[in-house]
Amino acid sequence: MHALANPTRFLRFARPATWWLLLIGLALAIGGMAAGLTLTPPDYLQGETVRILYIHVPAAWLGMAGWTGIAAAAVSQLVWRHPLAAVAGRATAPAGATFAAICLITGAIWGRPTWGTWWEWDGRLTSMLILFFLYLGYIALAGAERERGGDGRIAAIYGLVGAINLPIIHYSVLWWRTLHQEGTVFNEELKAQIHGTMAFTLFWGVLAFTLVYVYLLDRRYRLEALEEGREERELEQAIAERVASGDGDGSGGADALVDSGAPRSRRYT
Repeated sequence: MHALANPTRFLRFARPATWWLLLIGLALAIGGMAAGLTLTPPDYLQGETVRILYIHVPAAWLGMAGWTGIAAAAVSQLVWRHPLAAVAGRATAPAGATFAAICLITGAIWGRPTWGTWWEWDGRLTSMLILFFLYLGYIALAGAERERGGDGRIAAIYGLVGAINLPIIHYSVLWWRTLHQEGTVFNEELKAQIHGTMAFTLFWGVLAFTLVYVYLLDRRYRLEALEEGREERELEQAIAERVASGDGDGSGGADALVDSGAPRSRRYT
């Protein structure tokens, strides 16, 4: 077995989970929200409602970044067959789904006073909603595949196919007539469209949310890896017990154990 195929062995060399990421991220988030409420001016068109965008925009970016991480893990699994790619994909999905949900909720709160409606089947809104459902589907599919003892390749393919939605989200405001405004941070030439305290507060929020996101990702990855290692140890123990009970050398015991309901060890090449 590859040296990295045992997640618990890999975690001994990984950096320990750190609470300071969460604490600093939350402190920055609180400070950023306070700055958004008290230091930044109202927008000349949106008025005071612009303040919720200091939460909405970072959440949208991280919601999309989460699926980018899933797609990267899928490529690593399908092309390079990395032994921990499936674990990384499963760990990324809950954090990405959380920020996608925050994006949708804050967008609805912003849209009610700005557009006069909580929801509109707008290109940007609809594609972001599809991304949230893609997350739910990935979580369910990866979990089911794991329960069956699969290697996660079906979920990896699903992750790659779902990545098609990312450019749709980004370019939807350019491709279709839409209520959602076009990009306000950067234009097509990547020139900043906002400046001063508004830009500073927005990127402050991005940093704060990113630290929280990394913490959540780290914790989820560790839980997934430890669970992976536990299942492997259970199978090894079950095989050892069968060998000890007199079932030859146990060479044919693994399939029988899987058929009887024991978890299957992940196969890595």
